[in-house]
Amino acid sequence: MAAEETRQEMIHTQIWHEEPQADNPFIAENCFCSGFNVYQDLLRHASWFEYLYLLFTLEKPDRWQADMLEKIAVAIAHPGIRDHSVRAAMCAGVGGSTAAASLMAALAVGAGQLNGAREIYLVMERWRQCGTDLTAWRNMLKHPPRARRATVWPHIDHAPGFDPHGSRCAQPVLATLAALTAIKPSGRLAWLAENRPALESYVGSPLAMPSVIATAFVELGLSSEQAEMMYLMLRLPGAAAHALEQKQIGWKKYPFFGADLKIVNDPGK
Repeated sequence: MAAEETRQEMIHTQIWHEEPQADNPFIAENCFCSGFNVYQDLLRHASWFEYLYLLFTLEKPDRWQADMLEKIAVAIAHPGIRDHSVRAAMCAGVGGSTAAASLMAALAVGAGQLNGAREIYLVMERWRQCGTDLTAWRNMLKHPPRARRATVWPHIDHAPGFDPHGSRCAQPVLATLAALTAIKPSGRLAWLAENRPALESYVGSPLAMPSVIATAFVELGLSSEQAEMMYLMLRLPGAAAHALEQKQIGWKKYPFFGADLKIVNDPGK
């Protein structure tokens, strides 16, 4: 028999392992995430945020890491109805789109470089470059780097992690920074809190939420790519809730549709 016929196709992953049932190879008897039995161990003893950290890093989190991830999730679960990703989900919901379409709208709009997941990536890359060297941050913020080659992302027109339209640091940003710093009083979050006024003076704009969240992700040991993905996931609950709510309320009460859409010869009447 030829080698091509005997070769078994395999998915290579360090994250997941399954042991099949003896009488049905298509059903798992046991599932393991990074060596932990999911339905015997994790389901009984792990919190959602411990499991989430394990999935992304393949490491069991310390208590402070699980607590910080949970606080991040609370802080960004609902970015607010002014946020473009939430508004995208609201528009999809009120227009009668499916649940998946509403979430995809939120993901697509929330993936960008203004309060979106790509901004998280960019801030984390700045952390990799500058660390806690204030002089390096000043030079980078005053002379921002430009991409050496073309990518799918256009050149960002503001300093990543700062609000180009703000006049002062918003209270939710300050509250989140304080709450996360309280979990780990030493490190990058504390440095950010201490040096926030100086950083804002270099840019001429206030610190924004992506700076705080990206700094916390660096503290947790996530890569830029991992943090970008996790940020997209953790911001969905608010968008989902509003999509469902607006779908029930209906487009006639949605201010961006109802005032301008007039049905002529409505067949419903």
